[in-house]
Amino acid sequence: MNPYLKNLTKIEFVVTNACTGRCRHCSEGEHIGYNEQIDPTLAANAVCRVAELYPIQTVMTFGGEPLLHQEAVYAIHSAAKEMQIPRRQIITNGYFTKDVGQMREVASKLAACGVNDLLLSVDAFHQETIPLDAVRNFAIAVKESGIPIRLQPAWLVSPNDENPYNRETRKILKCFADLQIPQNEGNVIFYEGNAKRFLSAYFVDTSHENPYVEDPRDVRCLSFSASGEILGGNFYKTDILKIIKNYIPQD
Repeated sequence: MNPYLKNLTKIEFVVTNACTGRCRHCSEGEHIGYNEQIDPTLAANAVCRVAELYPIQTVMTFGGEPLLHQEAVYAIHSAAKEMQIPRRQIITNGYFTKDVGQMREVASKLAACGVNDLLLSVDAFHQETIPLDAVRNFAIAVKESGIPIRLQPAWLVSPNDENPYNRETRKILKCFADLQIPQNEGNVIFYEGNAKRFLSAYFVDTSHENPYVEDPRDVRCLSFSASGEILGGNFYKTDILKIIKNYIPQD
């Protein structure tokens, strides 16, 4: 076992870089012209092979907007369910269609493939370009499917800061009160991508690093990009277990 991955317990996939939102806080930037998508078969195979060697506790899919590439989401979570990985999580903005029937169909398929934790991104930033009614309808479909769902807001500066974006986010969250959906703690926006371009006035200290960056000498989460990059290699070209075996952090 590679000593740099001795604490590995999580696998995550950027399913696609394409997105239905144009959020001014997004760390990835504009998402314009992005069309990369994870390979469903190879991704599912990677879940199974890694889970045979490591005590994986969580498999997560996100994007971009992962439900623009639904077949990959189904394949990944079906593999995680087959491997009895306890937590099978998706982060979505909930907007991939306006058709309520299609929303119900997708929610039903997510439940069938084993998704058991759905985080729904709702806040002032997402709702600048994503219609709230569509997201509410998807939330209702998810609840009806039996999948546990939580609201996942993005906060500017801190959850308690009284800036216009946070005030608007609190108003938006109240629009879900009648659905009795629990609210997750969410995340605090960090100074990358669009946040640098549109929100710099709110950042007094810009030295804070991305909190989601892994320690290269203690990799606890395998993060697959939509184009296949992982640990300095590419699992489309090289066997994932070979990549893991040969991984050495770059100083």
